[in-house]
Formats: sequence, C-alpha cells, structure tokens
Amino acid sequence: MYNAHRRSLFLFAFLAAPVTLYLVYVISPYVQAFYIAMTDWRGVSATPEFVGLDNFVRLFSDGIFWKAVTHNLALLVLLPLLTIVIALFFAFLLNVGNGRGVGGVAGSKFYRVVFFFPHVLAVAVVAVLFQQVFRPDGSGMLNGPLMALGARPVGFLSDPDVAFWSVLGVMLWQAVGFYVVLFSAGLASIPRDMFEAAQIDGAGRVSMFVRVTLPLLWDTIQVAWVYLGILALDVFAIVWVMTDQHGGPDFSTTVMAAEIYRNAFHYFRFGYASALGVVMFFFTIGFTILSLRLSRRERIEY
Repeated sequence: MYNAHRRSLFLFAFLAAPVTLYLVYVISPYVQAFYIAMTDWRGVSATPEFVGLDNFVRLFSDGIFWKAVTHNLALLVLLPLLTIVIALFFAFLLNVGNGRGVGGVAGSKFYRVVFFFPHVLAVAVVAVLFQQVFRPDGSGMLNGPLMALGARPVGFLSDPDVAFWSVLGVMLWQAVGFYVVLFSAGLASIPRDMFEAAQIDGAGRVSMFVRVTLPLLWDTIQVAWVYLGILALDVFAIVWVMTDQHGGPDFSTTVMAAEIYRNAFHYFRFGYASALGVVMFFFTIGFTILSLRLSRRERIEY
C-alpha cells in the first residue's frame, strides 16, 4: 500500500507541470474560442455582448462560407487520394520495381533526396515561387513557352475555373516527396523474402503491389491519409499568399482558414471568425475519427 501511494505521488508530481501547461496553452484557448464564438466581440471591447448561436445561424446562410467548405471538401478527397497514389507509385518503383528481381531502381537514394526537396521549402516560399511560375505573361515559366508557340496564355491564378486546380497542383507538388520517403521507409521494413516469394509464385509487378505492398503498408497509408486530410482542412498559407485577393478570383480558391483570417483581421468580426473556427474544429475532429474507424483492419504481423 505504501509503495503504491509513493508511486501515485511520483506520477502526480511528474505529470503536474506538463498537464498544467497543456490545460493553459491548449485547452484554455479552445474554451475561449467556443465562448467568443457566441459573442459579437470585435477585438476591442472588454465586455462583448453574448449573442448565443446567432453567429452560427448567420454562418450557415453565408454563401462565401459554403464556397470555402466546398473547396476544403474537394481538397479533402483529392489531396490525400492523389498524393498517396502518386507517392506509392514512386516509392514502389524506387524500392521494388526495377524489373530485374526485387530491388529499387539505380540511384534510388538520390531520387529520394530530390523528391524530398519541395517539402523542405517553407509554404510561403512555395507560394511566391509558383506565383512566378503561373504568371499570365511571357515571363511565366508555363505561359512563356505557350505564348512562344502562338497559344493564348492561361490564367492559372486569374481564371476562376482554373485557379483551384492550380492550388491543388502546387499542394501535390510539395506533399508527394515527403510521402515517397515515408512509404519508402515502410517498404524498407518489409522483409525481402516476401517479395521474392511472391515473385517465385509468378506474381507480376501489379499483383505484387496489390497483394503484398498495400496490405503490409496499410498502417502507414492510414496515418498518411489522416495527416493529408488535416492538411486539406487546415490549408491557409499557400492560398493566402499565392492567390489573387487572398482566395480569389471571386472566392474561387478560398478555404475556411482564409475566411477565419479575413473576418478576424480584415473585418474585425472576431466572434464570427471564432464561430468559423469552431466549425472547422469539428470538421477536423470528425474527419480524423471517421477515417480511423473506416480504415481500421486487422494488423498483419511479419
């Protein structure tokens, strides 16, 4: 009994400081955001008026909010799916698919480093870089050759029908390299015997990928899907910096995080911005729980 009591005191003393810091710097801001979401606070008054659920009622009738939600949901589907498919293809190629037995292509270590380069760059740097790539005149990296061939320039960031896809392309360009390295690490942990046995049994590259690689990498893919989904819901900097009118043109690329920033620091509607933040919080938590439940499967030991 005495030892158990001492152990409890030790655990309490050990955990008291980190738990207190977590409550103060993580849980407390969440609680404050939930409270501010039910006020008309504009960032200056010491005693904001409590308005209950008015901000949420107004939010769900806001057309710009629904545009932002639509873009976030589109990213939520497309970004994880495309990133994982492309990264799995390159990781499998670099580690298994050299066409001469089981092994990666020549120079695979060098290619992993090259693939990882875009992930090292800060998001703001990537946004500014692609502003220049997508320039609508002859100095643009893409429009320059098109105009030299006599074609009309494409409004990658100025055409409402194209701008969203340009943003998605940039996000893919930056994200794929990290997941190539992540999946390569997962593939490296799979015993070579499994691939060799599958090859002896007559499995081709596609069959080996579907029947060996995917099942054994499932836990890694699950984690990648959750992280990419959270990235799709929380995306802000690349949209705010790269696009015209910070989410334009005509709100064709705006996302929930951009609308939170715009309402808080441009219009000084902190109560309304907090309501947006609360909705985004529940979207993110709901997506994470749903993804983990739907992708749960029996763990394969090897």
